[in-house]
Amino acid sequence: MWLILAFMSAALLGCYDSFKKQALKENAVIPVLFLNTLFSSLIFLPFIILSDASDVLDGTIFHVTSGGWEVHKYIVLKAVIVLSSWVLGYFGMKHLPLTIVGPINATRPVMVLVGALLVFGERLNVWQWIGVLLALVSFLLLSRSGKKEGIDFKHDHWIYMIVGAAALGAVSGLYDKYLMAPVGEGGVGLDRMLVQSWYNIYQCAMMLCMLMLLWWPKHKETTPFHWAWSILGVSLFLSMADFLYFYSLSLPSAMISIVSMIRRGSVIVSFLFGAMFFHEKNLRAKAFDLALVLLGMVFLYIGSR
Repeated sequence: MWLILAFMSAALLGCYDSFKKQALKENAVIPVLFLNTLFSSLIFLPFIILSDASDVLDGTIFHVTSGGWEVHKYIVLKAVIVLSSWVLGYFGMKHLPLTIVGPINATRPVMVLVGALLVFGERLNVWQWIGVLLALVSFLLLSRSGKKEGIDFKHDHWIYMIVGAAALGAVSGLYDKYLMAPVGEGGVGLDRMLVQSWYNIYQCAMMLCMLMLLWWPKHKETTPFHWAWSILGVSLFLSMADFLYFYSLSLPSAMISIVSMIRRGSVIVSFLFGAMFFHEKNLRAKAFDLALVLLGMVFLYIGSR
């Protein structure tokens, strides 16, 4: 069951990336990100209210448990990590082809493994090392593909932003494992709906501050904001993708390493969107680079079983 949920989450995540690219087209980044966090918060706010004020959702997968600061402090940190990743990712995606952003994001499971190696002292087996090396080779080849479009991986700050976003996304994945793991296994044992509902709300509050303090005073001097229905699509697809992701992790037999790898399969969907709707270039070379990333994911999967 958790594998099916992970694959469904991956497909929705690919749609989320594609709608995000469309929403950012010739648009101001900060207000788009603020609206995304606002709509996501509005989606989950009724679940919080109903769970607190009635017993309608008791015993259902939509019930949100309550908790004090001792619980919410972990969720605030989660919001800071994710929002930092999103800010970098949104700015990077606006200025880079989706067919380059996707494969870079697909290397997150490799970063998760390296993080587990450095932070938790885990040891990689031969299969996992092969997966890591394939991911590194694909990144080098992707940099060659990018040069054909005038993108220098060594000196392009948008590339650094996407890599930074991917790295923070990997940190978020490791942190999710810590948040969801039972207390007896060294985790916090938080309820998945509590985490997803409230971290969206905290992100919305943080983005409102950024909107008012950083963007609004200079909004007439920067890229103007315009409404696009794809902005709403970003929030809907992300909320559904994350709901299935957290639900998958909450099941007893779920493995975060496998779920994380499957979620990166979203790159296939976003790559197809980039080819079909955004008419991006050098698709043959990028498709080979992407195939190497996916092959690396296969080796990681085999090594993590």
